[in-house]
Amino acid sequence: MTKKIAGIIFLVILIVSSIFIGLVDLPIFELGTWSSRQNLVLLSSRLPRTLSLVIAGASVSVSGLVMQNLMQNKFVSPNTAGTMDSAKLGIVFVMIFLPNAPLLMRTTVAFGFAFLGTCLFLLISRYLPSKNTILIPLVGIMFGNIIGSIATFFAYQHQLLQNMASWLQGNFSVVMRGNYELLYLSIPLFIIIYLFAYQFTIMAAGQEMAINLGISYQKMRLVGIGIIALSSSIVLVSVGNIPFLGIIVPNLVSLKFGDQMKNNLPLTAYFGASFLLICDMIGRIIIAPYEISVSLIVGVLGSICFIGLLLKESRRYS
Repeated sequence: MTKKIAGIIFLVILIVSSIFIGLVDLPIFELGTWSSRQNLVLLSSRLPRTLSLVIAGASVSVSGLVMQNLMQNKFVSPNTAGTMDSAKLGIVFVMIFLPNAPLLMRTTVAFGFAFLGTCLFLLISRYLPSKNTILIPLVGIMFGNIIGSIATFFAYQHQLLQNMASWLQGNFSVVMRGNYELLYLSIPLFIIIYLFAYQFTIMAAGQEMAINLGISYQKMRLVGIGIIALSSSIVLVSVGNIPFLGIIVPNLVSLKFGDQMKNNLPLTAYFGASFLLICDMIGRIIIAPYEISVSLIVGVLGSICFIGLLLKESRRYS
């Protein structure tokens, strides 16, 4: 109980710190004397940014946890299974053929591409040796790079490279009131995942075990893929790509707390949100008053953790 309270207090400290760190000074002990400009900054920028960091960090981490259970592999995530790259291709498609489409339409198209891309990767993974846990994510990265190259080619052909790069880079500095609310759809998706957590945990033991326990394996797999694709598309369209988060957070949580998904879901969401908040604040502080993109900070720290996890796993085969 004490650890839970300490964890909640730590997250609250991170949230408050995120709200009050920035170029415009918002003195926390002088709330009653703030100018209209300071109130506008709080309500239109700082608060939306912090909320989007919490939701996106939790959403990406939980999506990674679900995918790892579906694939029975600790090193897959939307970033290493072609999901994000397929969604990226969908966004390029919208930029070319539906340039004036609203945000919801962009998300819908990105979801369709992400769902199909993930299903294609699952089909490819059937022909890979399942016992080699490192090979599958490496093939997934190559598959994603192929999809990403196709997206880049079409973006280049239509002179959209700069638009695509700015749109898809994980950057919360442009989050404002009115352009991040789509992230709230991740909350009901989290509730659905929690309701099906038992089934996803059983599926991690394999198809035969799931069928013996009365679970419709293929249907549940499609449900899981749909949730992952939709959640990934929402994050990508709203705030851009956040690398490695969906791998390292679920792995570190499972190393410490075990593999029971229903127990790990809140912890994965908590640590994902906390980690992203910390990375974003580092990006704001390190070269203030300028900012470093949070995707760069997460990419550097996440890649180090990812390499460490791969080296640990490779020792099992040496």
